[in-house]
Amino acid sequence: MSKLIDKLAWIIIQDGKLLTVRSKGKTLFYLPGGKREPGESDEQALIREIREELSVELLPDSIRYADTFVGPADGKADDVSVQLTCYFANFSGELKPDAEIEELRYLSSADEAVFSKAAWIAAEWLKEKSLIH
Repeated sequence: MSKLIDKLAWIIIQDGKLLTVRSKGKTLFYLPGGKREPGESDEQALIREIREELSVELLPDSIRYADTFVGPADGKADDVSVQLTCYFANFSGELKPDAEIEELRYLSSADEAVFSKAAWIAAEWLKEKSLIH
């Protein structure tokens, strides 16, 4: 039986590149976000996770659903997948790594080698829509 890790993710694009983050001790980059806590809506969880990881406030009225992607979960058994329910949103504040995040980086489709597998699936979708290079 396979296992699905359910996560929320933020899509923010600048100059044709996608914002990604890397956790301490990891090598691959993924989309910022995380898991819901009991009773949280997608929007509440996403706002909390982004505040914790990147020290910025998502603007609730700007949050809009992008799409949902499923891919292999990096560093997990072969039967474990991650589902990324992705949202676009504007923010206020200055992006800076916090909590478990060691680095943030804007990546393009030329950077496939450093994307996590699930983040790469989202990046390919964004490229098909001409939102990133």
